[in-house]
Amino acid sequence: MQLSNLKTPCFILDSDKLISNVLEFKRALNSRFSNHCIGYSIKTNSLPYMLHMLNELGCYAEVVSYTEYALALQVGFEKSHIVYNGPAKDKETFLDAIKNGAYVNIDTKREIEWLNNLNKQHSYKVGIRVNLNLGKISPEDAKEGESDSRFGFSFENGELEEAINKIQLCKNVKLGGLHLHRTSLTRSLNVYRNICKYAIRIINSLGLELDYIDVGGGYFGDKPNAPTYKEYVDTIYSSLLEEGIDVSKMKVIVEPGNAIVASPFSFLSEIIDTKKIGDSQIIVTDGSRNDVDPFFLKKDYFKSFIRKQEEKVFIDSQMVVGCSCLEYDKLFTLQNQPLLNVGDRILYQNVGAYTMTLSPLFIRFFPRVYLKTLNGYEIIREEWTVNDLKQ
Repeated sequence: MQLSNLKTPCFILDSDKLISNVLEFKRALNSRFSNHCIGYSIKTNSLPYMLHMLNELGCYAEVVSYTEYALALQVGFEKSHIVYNGPAKDKETFLDAIKNGAYVNIDTKREIEWLNNLNKQHSYKVGIRVNLNLGKISPEDAKEGESDSRFGFSFENGELEEAINKIQLCKNVKLGGLHLHRTSLTRSLNVYRNICKYAIRIINSLGLELDYIDVGGGYFGDKPNAPTYKEYVDTIYSSLLEEGIDVSKMKVIVEPGNAIVASPFSFLSEIIDTKKIGDSQIIVTDGSRNDVDPFFLKKDYFKSFIRKQEEKVFIDSQMVVGCSCLEYDKLFTLQNQPLLNVGDRILYQNVGAYTMTLSPLFIRFFPRVYLKTLNGYEIIREEWTVNDLKQ
């Protein structure tokens, strides 16, 4: 099957690119740390076929709810290869994960109470999430109006120490690690340097002896003029080393999502209608902005055009819109470009992160997904139908 044969709208997964991203990140970690793991952020893109690939590549699954925990198990991840974060755990999966050696990072007070349900005859380990206020820790990297965070326990007001003390009252439970995830405005090396320094400050202040440190996600991927995987890892390594941490005795966990899966995915849509309304040339596609920009924040996209034939007529302005009934389902405007015609196609690149998982079941169900291989394309998920939706 060739690109021209694909039924639109559809996502396309480039498996070679996915593998390359994972292996490059692993090489970076191997160059600095003897004990480490990549905990892939399932919320970023939860396509089961891809999750199975990541499991085969040796990634762990980073999950933030009991449903994601179940999904990770369903696609083959071992329980000991799961990093369990977030406030949306339930008691059953929380306890199951701890009993089976998962990296469970406590984010709520109720989870501390649940520890009392563990068998007192066995020993267990848990981690805890640290609240990160980037406005104080790394102000130059903070988003305006979002410098503080609602997750984790605050070291500054004493709640982190109080939570740790309660955990330590459970004689059969050891605090094994700190979780310090925070997506920044800049995704710069500086933010990871400051997060590591903050972690060491907490470790030294509270006299903690830890087995791991989880520095979270929020990295750039293979983007031009952005930090590389190696530069991120080198920064984490040097920051921990400078503060006196013996990195040979502590496991380092990273939780990339966007950095791994954004670039391997494309979205293909086709033009189904053109019309003139007032002074506007409207180009209607069978895709939607929900598919490639569910936050409706992007100004433009990495994209290319596949034309049925060369077009010599140039148009001052063409507004490319989606197929939904939302007036604001507008993707982009072309200025002084060749006219787009019915049957022409638009290929959006680098759309693997927070698109498929946030795309709603609105008007149209989930689109089909193809796998790009050396020999062409093969379908790995059919378009959803009414039968998939009904229960």
